[in-house]
Amino acid sequence: MKTTSPATTRAPLWLRWLVPAVLVLAWLAIAGIGGPTFGRLSEVSSNDQASFLPAGAEATEAADWQAKFRDSKEIPAVIVVESDSAFTPAQLREAAALKGTLEALQAGSTVIGPIPSEDAKAVQFVVPIDSSAEVKTVVKELRNEVQASAPAGMRTFVTGPAGLTADLVSAFAGIDGILLLVALGAVFLILLIVYRSLLLPVMVLFTSVFALCAAILLVFGMAKAGWIQLNGQSQGILSILVIGAATDYALLYVARFREALTHTTDRTAAALTAWKAAWEPILASGATVIIALLCLLFSDLNSNKALGPVAAAGILCALFAALTLLPALMALLGRAAFWPFRPKLLPETQREPELVTGLEGQKGLWRATGSLVARRPRTVWVASVLLLLVAGAGLLQLKANGVAQTDVILTASNAVDGQEALGRHFDAGSGSPAVIVADEAKAQNVLAKVKASDGVGDAYLLADGGAPVITGAPGAPAAPAVRDGKVLINATLDHAADSADAENAVVSLRQELKKIDAGVLVGGVTATALDTNTTAQRDLVTIIPVVLGVILVILMLLLRSVLAPVLLVASVVLSYAAAMGVSAFVFNNVFGFPGADATVPLFGFVFLVALGVDYNIFLMSRVREESLKHGTRAGILRGLGVTGGVITSAGVVLAATFAALGVIPIMFLVQLAFIVAFGVLLDTVLVRSLLVPALAYDIGPRLWWPGKLGRPGSGAAARDGDRSSLSAENPTENEEAGVR
Repeated sequence: MKTTSPATTRAPLWLRWLVPAVLVLAWLAIAGIGGPTFGRLSEVSSNDQASFLPAGAEATEAADWQAKFRDSKEIPAVIVVESDSAFTPAQLREAAALKGTLEALQAGSTVIGPIPSEDAKAVQFVVPIDSSAEVKTVVKELRNEVQASAPAGMRTFVTGPAGLTADLVSAFAGIDGILLLVALGAVFLILLIVYRSLLLPVMVLFTSVFALCAAILLVFGMAKAGWIQLNGQSQGILSILVIGAATDYALLYVARFREALTHTTDRTAAALTAWKAAWEPILASGATVIIALLCLLFSDLNSNKALGPVAAAGILCALFAALTLLPALMALLGRAAFWPFRPKLLPETQREPELVTGLEGQKGLWRATGSLVARRPRTVWVASVLLLLVAGAGLLQLKANGVAQTDVILTASNAVDGQEALGRHFDAGSGSPAVIVADEAKAQNVLAKVKASDGVGDAYLLADGGAPVITGAPGAPAAPAVRDGKVLINATLDHAADSADAENAVVSLRQELKKIDAGVLVGGVTATALDTNTTAQRDLVTIIPVVLGVILVILMLLLRSVLAPVLLVASVVLSYAAAMGVSAFVFNNVFGFPGADATVPLFGFVFLVALGVDYNIFLMSRVREESLKHGTRAGILRGLGVTGGVITSAGVVLAATFAALGVIPIMFLVQLAFIVAFGVLLDTVLVRSLLVPALAYDIGPRLWWPGKLGRPGSGAAARDGDRSSLSAENPTENEEAGVR
């Protein structure tokens, strides 16, 4: 019987040229505005750890009180001049002359020092730096001046909160350029291999870069308005997430577009057909990730709250770019986008093959994978689960209790070396004291208790102007500064301010001092790090159930089923546990990291689970589509075959983009890069290719319970029943029987 082919159908002129051209021009305008904004993100970005704490944290309350005792917002830079032998009197005089030089350099600031060490091999100065200034620039000037003016043969360091902040900012400096170039370069190479085309990878990258420009513009506006707190970590994750997600969505659309081109010669019709087939899984995938990221708003940690809307804005822009810009480009280019390997028009008889086993028309790796799943489904999924459980056992070895700030920077750091020098010659907490806010009436009792506490080297009440209260000393202040009935005590700890021992000392101080003054507050650098870690661990318990619940509901709506979404979410959680277990082993035994930031497990969970569900959606939405036509088991094998290459390519692209985070020498980003890159590959290769298809195949039509697709009376279920007599143990024989 002769049928009319749609191959010669042509869309109207306005749809073929006008609409795509308008969409491309609109995105060019967005990129033209958003691109230059990239370099302005530093204007609205901050890496001040204290600003990320919730308002109710004790360290935050102490910082608010501390601000009342000083006229300006300053952070201290601690300068250390060190020698291998004791300073001679001449060298001490030369070092003392640095004070005048530093005060001249920092006009208006009172420099404390020189303070000689007990072993006479080092002196230190404390230089207050206005936090509103460009700390990185000021610290660089201090380092140059100290190095030039110090006695010959001495080692000089600028450390303390200001020095560490400056080195942290320097470490993040590659986020605007190096990170983006590495990520885009990796994606381009992968796309060249996948498509074997010169033009198509460029179009996909255009889509990703334009989506990033739109995201930058949106995030900059939100930060400028004060709606979010942007920092270097969020900025780096935004770039990677947008490029990875936009490329993933583009891969799904391009696969559908290529498939449509085998059915028609009309590029516009093919673009529309691909859009109709791809919009639902892309929208569901993007919405899932966006809502999962917005669950971070439930966090008590302001840095997590900030990342949620920042990353969600990026995914939103990636979603719109993949559903508007890329289809417009494909509609304009048609088959030329795939040059030199353009898809050919198939005969009508080959466009919708009649399926018996689901393997018809497949070849190569995905036919072999489908055949394995069909022959031994239970063996495959049980073995996959056992492998993931073994890998997940290492999760207990993950030391995500926070790390010292000196361990955060993975490259050479003058500030980190300076902290070590401080520890060799002074109380290690010099320059970063614990700050105690106490009631005026109980000040002396609190001070006495602080001085007697383990882990405290020295403590003093603060007078007006910032000087210590020293009774009996000529010219020294004799009365403490009082603000609203409160006094301030500075306590120098015996341990480095960012060490676990210092945090233990703060915990002990809080417990003991509250017995004397119930309203006492203990803050400072150490307390800020402690409260950040504690809050991050509490967030992990709060947010994980919310994210899982949201994802489960979205999958139920998409798949019109309860059982399938439950199994899919369980597979993603198991994959996450395995990824974290392997990561813990690698961090401890390969990289030799001392631990992990307390936010690493939460960020790893949000990204791996949300992005892992992406691939579930890509796979299962196609499986459901094929199941409606051919039955569940044939639909599973067909869906696996037609999406296997796309999902694998998407997984490799996303893993490569997140791996690019490793070029930024910050421990948190390197760890997150490994966790997500490895987890995505594990999810792509094992979970999505073997575990989920094999488990679904073993369950059969019941997978769709309680939806009508799995009911005994439905057409799809009946087709599964009709094939029950065909041996799943030999799908090749089944296929031949079906063809005959």
